[in-house]
Amino acid sequence: MRLMPARLGTGVIALAVFISAVAVVSVSHRNRQLFTQLQNLEAERDQMLVEWGQLQLEQSAWVSHDRVLDIAAHQLDMKTPDPAAIILVHPR
Repeated sequence: MRLMPARLGTGVIALAVFISAVAVVSVSHRNRQLFTQLQNLEAERDQMLVEWGQLQLEQSAWVSHDRVLDIAAHQLDMKTPDPAAIILVHPR
């Protein structure tokens, strides 16, 4: 009769070890999935930062003073007025 509780205790311990092992495998797998997702998101962030830098350079090229003057002169047919035609208005 004493062997029965000992076998039952051993069975419970074996079951607990098995459940623990399955839990470790499950958590390890989830950890790998999340790490892979993290790496993908970091790569996407890096690509977006590169694109942001390129867009900032493009924007600075589009609004450069020389480009604005060129468009004003050639496309809009604007010109700088003669200095004699400029009237300065002073605030009171």
